Amino acid sequence: MTEYQVIKEEQKARIGFRDNLLYVTLAAVTAVIAAAAQTGTVDLLLALPPVCVILGWTYLVNDEKISAIGRYIRTDLGPRLAGTLGTEPTAAPRELFGWESVHRADARRGSRKLIQCLVDLSAFCLVPLGGLVLFWLDGSGGAALLTASAVEALAISVLAWQILLYAVPFRPRAPGP
Repeated sequence: MTEYQVIKEEQKARIGFRDNLLYVTLAAVTAVIAAAAQTGTVDLLLALPPVCVILGWTYLVNDEKISAIGRYIRTDLGPRLAGTLGTEPTAAPRELFGWESVHRADARRGSRKLIQCLVDLSAFCLVPLGGLVLFWLDGSGGAALLTASAVEALAISVLAWQILLYAVPFRPRAPGP
């Protein structure tokens, strides 16, 4: 039970940190766009991709760890604890840690996950891609900035791919913790 309490505290801290990353991203995007608009310098929009990719990747990693903690409780800790209590290990996670399974059975969970995936893609990928498009349409960047923008577009694509991979429901999970 001590392990459960400790791991739930870690999960709680990660949830707070992850959720705040969306606000940090919104503030950073607003600051970059405001600076570009005030100075009339479209090149400043090239700051959007690194900011959004770094924050997006941090968001994604924390989100995965939050899910991994829940999976660990359901598949490892619950059955182990059930074994020490002498109850049936297969039924243990629902009986011992009901919330870990019950909240996953909500009928609207799929639509919430889809909407969250769209929010994540918008905040961390669509916004910086929009900045790149505006930069490219302006056409005032030199070869070095164009090369940098192409690398940034690739980074955004990789992040979008990772967001989609993590969001796919029923994807195979690694066994164990």
